[in-house]
Order: sequence, then structure tokens, then C-alpha cells
Amino acid sequence: MPRIVFILLVAIASCNGSAQKHLTVGDTIPSFVLKDAEGKDFDIKDYIGKKILVIYFYPKDESSVCTKEACTFRDSYGDFEKAGATVVGINDGSVASHKAFQRNHQLPFFLLSDPDNAVLKMFGVKSKFFITGRETFVVDKNGTIVFTFEALTKGAAHSDKALEFVKQMNAH
Repeated sequence: MPRIVFILLVAIASCNGSAQKHLTVGDTIPSFVLKDAEGKDFDIKDYIGKKILVIYFYPKDESSVCTKEACTFRDSYGDFEKAGATVVGINDGSVASHKAFQRNHQLPFFLLSDPDNAVLKMFGVKSKFFITGRETFVVDKNGTIVFTFEALTKGAAHSDKALEFVKQMNAH
């Protein structure tokens, strides 16, 4: 039994040690290029300076909480567009998995494949209980994080909180 505990502790330490500094309000987002659900390159530099970005990291396509989260973003997508925001979902799923997820739920926003969780690690999103973290970042046109929200089991709240913040940004 002690050997198993030791192995688990080593695994936890190695997972947590691989993440970079957790990005938060005031930090500039890193530059990255990932494949979208169509297999095309999505370069974040093409969006900075043009749109507010709502970037959300989620654990798995088609899981119940992730599907609820994605569908809440879908249902609010028109409001995000009116507010000048582009929604981007990211996880380690494959391009094919994202394409099927997007088609199954009529998701109108970008889903990006981060197969090695490299971008997730750049943002410093932490795993919880061996599940990839769920965190949303609102990024202004300068590429600066202006809002974050993290709640592993409250997928739908991510869209609601991000939209509320984006609307407040536009009110000022």
C-alpha cells in the first residue's frame, strides 16, 4: 500500500510541476497556434487587437458538464458577438473529436485541439482530481486578461459569468 501512495504522490507532483505560472487578471496571454475543428491553424495573433476573446479550457468533449458548458456558450453566442467577443474552447481532444462535438451540438465558435496541453500549461490551468481544469479567461483587445472564472463542476456558469463581464466592459 505505501508504494501505491508514493507513486500517486510522484504523479501528482509531476503534473503540478509541469504547469507554468497561473495567468490572472493583468497578465498578457501567450502567443499560440492550434488546430481548429476543421484542421486549420488558429493563430491567436490574428485576433488580438480586433476582438475581445473569451477563451475557455474544458476537460472533455461530450462529457455531461462540458456539453452543458458548450451549449450555454452556444445559446449566448449571439450576445457575445454583439458585444464584440469571439469564443474559443480548448482541450486536448483531437480535431476529429472537436468536429464531431461541434456538429452534434451546433457549436458556432472555435474549438481548438491542444493535444499535449501545451497551451493549457502556458495559461497555468491546474488539474483537479486528475481531471483537466475548467477555467475561462476574458482577454481585452490588447491581449491582457481582464477576467477569470474557475469552477470545475459548474460548466454553465462559465458562459454566464464571462458574458456578464464582457457586457460590463462595453458599458464603461
